[in-house]
Amino acid sequence: MKTHTRAAVIGGGVVGASVLYHLARAGWTDVVLIERDELTSGSTWHAAGGMHTLNGDPNVAKLQKYTIELYREIEEASGQSCSIHITGGVDLAGTPERMDFLKVASARARYLGLGMELISVDEAARIFPLMDKRQFIGALYNPLEGHVDPAGVTQAYAKAARNLGAEVYRFTRVTDLKQRPDGSWDVITDKGNLVAEHVVNAAGLWAREVGRFAGLELPVLAMEHQYLITGEIAEVVASPQEVLHAIDFEGEIYMRQEGKGMLIGTYEKAGVPWAERQTPWNFTHELLPPDLDRIAGSLEVGFRHFPALERAGIKKIVNGPFTFAPDGNPIVGPIRGLRNYWVACGVMAGFSQGGGVGHALSNWMVHGDPGFDVWAMDVARFGDWATMAYTNAKVRENYSRRFRIRFPNEELPAARPLRMTPVYDRLKARGAIFGAAYGLEHALWFAPKGTEAREDVTYRRSNAHGPVGDECRAVRNAVGLSEISSFAKYEVTGPGAGAWLERILANKLPREGRLTLSPMLNDNGRLIGDFTVGNAGRDRFFVFGSGIAEQYHMRWFEAHPPPTGAAIRSLRTELLGLGIAGPKSRALLARICRDDVSNAALPFLSFRALEVAMLPARIGRISFTGELGYEIWVPADCQLALYDALVSAGADLGLAHFGARALNSLRLEKSFGNWAREYRPLYTPGEAGLDRFVDVTKPHFTGRDAVLRDRASGPARRLVTFVVDADDADAIGDEPVRHDGEVVGWITSGGHGHCVGKSIALGYVPAALATVASGFELEILGERRAASLAREPLLDPQGERMRRG
Repeated sequence: MKTHTRAAVIGGGVVGASVLYHLARAGWTDVVLIERDELTSGSTWHAAGGMHTLNGDPNVAKLQKYTIELYREIEEASGQSCSIHITGGVDLAGTPERMDFLKVASARARYLGLGMELISVDEAARIFPLMDKRQFIGALYNPLEGHVDPAGVTQAYAKAARNLGAEVYRFTRVTDLKQRPDGSWDVITDKGNLVAEHVVNAAGLWAREVGRFAGLELPVLAMEHQYLITGEIAEVVASPQEVLHAIDFEGEIYMRQEGKGMLIGTYEKAGVPWAERQTPWNFTHELLPPDLDRIAGSLEVGFRHFPALERAGIKKIVNGPFTFAPDGNPIVGPIRGLRNYWVACGVMAGFSQGGGVGHALSNWMVHGDPGFDVWAMDVARFGDWATMAYTNAKVRENYSRRFRIRFPNEELPAARPLRMTPVYDRLKARGAIFGAAYGLEHALWFAPKGTEAREDVTYRRSNAHGPVGDECRAVRNAVGLSEISSFAKYEVTGPGAGAWLERILANKLPREGRLTLSPMLNDNGRLIGDFTVGNAGRDRFFVFGSGIAEQYHMRWFEAHPPPTGAAIRSLRTELLGLGIAGPKSRALLARICRDDVSNAALPFLSFRALEVAMLPARIGRISFTGELGYEIWVPADCQLALYDALVSAGADLGLAHFGARALNSLRLEKSFGNWAREYRPLYTPGEAGLDRFVDVTKPHFTGRDAVLRDRASGPARRLVTFVVDADDADAIGDEPVRHDGEVVGWITSGGHGHCVGKSIALGYVPAALATVASGFELEILGERRAASLAREPLLDPQGERMRRG
């Protein structure tokens, strides 16, 4: 064993081997992989080896495509066969709701270039004759499905990495990790120690244990997963080519050919966790006792849907553990607060995603950026609230729903409510239907008095449509009240605070008592943040941003820290807020504020410390609704008193509560973009329409050179607003945009503009088409809907309402 290495990858499953190969391919050849036993001895060896490109996040779907297409490369680089079988696959729908799901997936695949297509039940039965077509109503054909040999793939990654200079240490267990002052790590093993400049936790079933060496409790949990192999099936033997993969969503089973029979796996509702608190170190190349009773219900449906399976009988049962994250996507990236410590774990679909995970992480380590948008699998999407108990509840839920539809308006109940603000019970009493973001409960909409506080889940407009419209009209015509605590809040203080913010943000800072909007960019000039900055004076600034990105942004801030004497901290639990918006919002504020809040005293984009309802508050005159509005921030223990004062004072002004659904409609009418939708690391400020918030006259800020290059060449695409000829379903995001019949772009978000009476969608198209008014179509639930490009916001294009005097 060498004594020093640039990077030590801990874990010899398919993910660790992929990371090792990609690091070596990227030029880091002085890297090692350390495996406690033989390669593949955790979950990899007993995996079914299936691969596909179906994923709810388009960026993860693209990484899955990369993974599948990588196998030929590593075969050639290693001389090791991966036993690649690209059979294609059919995903079968037994209900209209499932057919809607497949229509959405097909449309998304169209702009991703994945080649999926909807087919009739008759065509599905022709290419997959094992099915009883009477049980289904349609299907999705995916040409890029198949399976590989798990051991062959892992060995191919490892051999290809060795050929580039990497080393693999088998039967060597890491027993501890200790960080040195320079950021490197002492990797302590039972065969000796080495110093690694970087450490990668790709330990699979042991990811939690390896995390604990560094003081981490990673949100992963292993679940028992069973599949079985049937006896010989006549239809399989008679097939002139390998039988396609298939997913039966109603039966909650997947299947592929194995020998002369079929391999059948299921994600049952009553899933069972394994090693809930600690994984035994001596677990190796072992299986768990089979439990057919637990999956009997799914098998009964499967036998009914595929009669040949029942006739074939069961030849073998495999029950083994696989790790999952709370939302089912991988956990990848650098850990906030731990220099040079990286994770690549929770990759339950290792043969669909392992290559993409290795590619993204190696880019991140070598070049400082993953090279593409990996938010859906970034470890920073979870905070310290993702405890072991939370993870256990969410993983169980996710596993049980693996083949069930997650409707776009559906909020899942496990581990909730978790984080609540003081006004939670008040809002619930008003009929609030809640969602959860970054673990925090927030109101989505309010059920009218006397009606049940429940939403029908659907791809179409739900029973929330009418009440949300009423909330929107109340904001536009009178005054609305919403909770804004789900925003992330940061305080930057001390000498040098302003200079640091000038360097890390792209816009110039506001003068004292004012607000400004500013993007944050990476070195490539891509959007990694979208903030409102308030200058409180005396080297004190408040920064407001997306709540779901708090850990993501704090990791960036701490990796690019303020100078000595200055500091940044999150105010997540200290500072909470309520927002009021609408033409009567100033009158409401005046009733509970001793100070002058007239337009002359508190103009647009003001940021002031004022006394409100006897409470110390900070008020920003700004609103995401596009109306005259105010964001009122108070200490957490004052929020309830502020809420009661606003409700009491606003009763005769027509005060109405509104939630996130109404806010989405209101911001679409104004063509306001949103973080994680319109603003992501995929886009530049020029593409996203944020150039006016980037001040290149500042000599130094992160991403400045890239911005200048982008301005010189012109943006490749632009964010635009569409008015859609929709019926009972609006765009929700990730629909393809066609122009003159050709797919040219994609939608980032959409919904109904209740106050303009139009269906609205925001999306990206090539810059050359950004001024073309007609000829566009969006594909919504399998139907092409005509769309026209709006050259300006549909409501108040000059922004006069939010600047009201």
